[in-house]
Amino acid sequence: MLILLPPSEGKTAPRRGKPLDLATLSFPHLSAHRVEVLEALLSLCTSDGAADVLGLGRTQTDEVARNAALTSAPTARADAVYSGVLYEALDLPTLDAAARRRATSWLAVTSGLFGLLRPGDRVPAYRLSGDVALPGLGTVSTYWSRRLDPAVREAAGRGLVVDLRSSTYEKFWRPEPDLARKVVGLRVLHEADGRRSVVSHFNKATKGRLVRALLQDGSAPTGPARFADHLTALGWKVEESGTGRHGTRLDVVVSEL
Repeated sequence: MLILLPPSEGKTAPRRGKPLDLATLSFPHLSAHRVEVLEALLSLCTSDGAADVLGLGRTQTDEVARNAALTSAPTARADAVYSGVLYEALDLPTLDAAARRRATSWLAVTSGLFGLLRPGDRVPAYRLSGDVALPGLGTVSTYWSRRLDPAVREAAGRGLVVDLRSSTYEKFWRPEPDLARKVVGLRVLHEADGRRSVVSHFNKATKGRLVRALLQDGSAPTGPARFADHLTALGWKVEESGTGRHGTRLDVVVSEL
């Protein structure tokens, strides 16, 4: 099973560690593309106007300086660098050894800078959203959408692909028809007073808790229907919301965190 995660915009900058070595990252056939994106980002962040291009406010100019120093900055495991709501709820370091081993082979993070990462890949803290248009390269999501399919297929193997990415990072990779039947996407709906809505915090936190439960359980359903049944057995309220060209969509309905 492959579980595709979004990155987090918030990151914890490593205080110590070796500098970035692209050759050590998973999916080595992406290395040339990573170099291209990295060089475009470095060029941007050593010139004027970088903050505007990156969508940063006046209080975030330190992010530009951090990007400009990416090749010499210390690195840490990606699952320690990403520190948003989803990753806080997932809380990988507190899982038992078996669940952490599953995380190594089941989880992959979509990254604007690196394309696709495994939790144990060592990376620096950086700032590059998927919707940024890098000078000379174009929109990051479009760039990766033309290059990620072989990496995702490699990671998925014959198993199910569980897509938990946000809308921005869904654009990085869309399954071809031959793979769509093995792809299931999840939407989290918050139910209160008989009404349902998509709420960002509930969405991210629930996805983190759900992934944690899957890793702890260890079962790997082979199709969308079995996956829905498995989530139900784990205590989630799950409803199928349709099947389309990009796979099966399931709604996970929650009333509280």
